[in-house]
Amino acid sequence: MAQVSVDKIVKHYGDYHAVRGIDLTIADGEFIVLVGPSGCGKSTMLRMIAGLEDITDGELRIGANIVNDMPPRDRDIAMVFQSYALYPHMNVFDNISFGLKLRKLAADDIRTRVESAAEILGLTPLLDRKPKELSGGQRQRVAMGRAIVRNPEVFLFDEPLSNLDAKLRVQMRTEIKKLHQKLGTTTIYVTHDQVEAMTLADRVVVMNHGVIEQVGPPQELYRNPATRFVASFIGSPAMNIVPCRLESAGEGLVVRLADGAGLPIPAARTQRYASYVGKALELGLRPEHLSDRGIGTPGYALLRITVDVAEPMGVETLVHFQLGDAVMCARVDPELEPAAGQPLELAANMNHMHLIDAKSGKVL
Repeated sequence: MAQVSVDKIVKHYGDYHAVRGIDLTIADGEFIVLVGPSGCGKSTMLRMIAGLEDITDGELRIGANIVNDMPPRDRDIAMVFQSYALYPHMNVFDNISFGLKLRKLAADDIRTRVESAAEILGLTPLLDRKPKELSGGQRQRVAMGRAIVRNPEVFLFDEPLSNLDAKLRVQMRTEIKKLHQKLGTTTIYVTHDQVEAMTLADRVVVMNHGVIEQVGPPQELYRNPATRFVASFIGSPAMNIVPCRLESAGEGLVVRLADGAGLPIPAARTQRYASYVGKALELGLRPEHLSDRGIGTPGYALLRITVDVAEPMGVETLVHFQLGDAVMCARVDPELEPAAGQPLELAANMNHMHLIDAKSGKVL
């Protein structure tokens, strides 16, 4: 196992700047997830760590070694790809052991490592099968087994679950989490799926346009996003973000929305936001903080809306509605059975509100 240190790493493709001076330290044994939309630079960052892409500028260390110019085979890393990359003519045992045979390990050592990895991943009954005889989840476990047997200092995962159906993705997330808990190997995982990031990571690195927007534990990013981008990217459904202005109301403050509705700010936050009266702002409220529960409770504000679309989800119903030019989402009790065109009273939990500077995108 090893610490990975990224110091002002830059990657250019001609005039295109894919990664723009990233600093990041990944602790020995930590599970880090790089997350962001397509084109944000997360896979490029992973491939530079793997040695599959040259580094334009900056310094990359794995353990005590500067590895900028070190070939991939010498970096003591193992990578699991989105496409599995299995050899179709080899059985599971031979696919897992292929890299060990290239390194000319003793046959007994190879068998011990493969059988140990197969037991960890539940592949023991499948060692004689070919990839075409396996499900998608089983193939991904074989790819993980091939990485495990190398006993690397660092595991790299490049969107390994994106080819699986929804049920298998949930199952494999659990498998990967259990694997890390058992092995404790430093792990860097890339995904565009923020649910994967939240459920797997010790810390999440949110990337956008080649830079890091915020780094922190999943719950920290959920509760205290630093920017509009992080606020809208982390959480499912996404945070509601609408234009607003801040007004004084006696000794307190009110958030004034586009439709004229005024939402009082809790007294505990008045001093924090007092200097932003009259400035161009945006209000951020997660759907779980807009519901039919809490009306009349201190810190909650009443919001009257008209239902556009209701999505029954079983344990809850998602209600979509229009507020000015913005489409909003709330989570309500499924027993309400709201219908399109129906008026509805919602409680906005202002204890969990966020105010965002409309110009800079910084959460205040």
